[in-house]
Amino acid sequence: MVKVLVIISSADVDKALTGLMWATNALRFKWVDDVEVLLFGPVEKMVAKGDERLVKALEELKKRGKNPVACRRIAERDGYLKDLEKYVDTEYIGSFIAWYLSKGYMPLTF
Repeated sequence: MVKVLVIISSADVDKALTGLMWATNALRFKWVDDVEVLLFGPVEKMVAKGDERLVKALEELKKRGKNPVACRRIAERDGYLKDLEKYVDTEYIGSFIAWYLSKGYMPLTF
């Protein structure tokens, strides 16, 4: 069983979109058994600002039954939590990453 944890961090929108596209297609074409997506770091601010391409890619992923989770602590620290929560759920994800790794998810970072 192949399970992948896609961690999207990059401030580069094109890199972030590549990660979201891979995750969406992995679900669509059943390349792996499970995919989870975490937003962690600079990408969160761009989502909070409503970047149209990122928001559209997140909506496509949600249509596949996956709701990405962003790091609540970073959003609180940098002052954009309320705006970010318009688009994705937020949690303190440090322990999420450790849990997914302990369950055999392979990290793929963008």
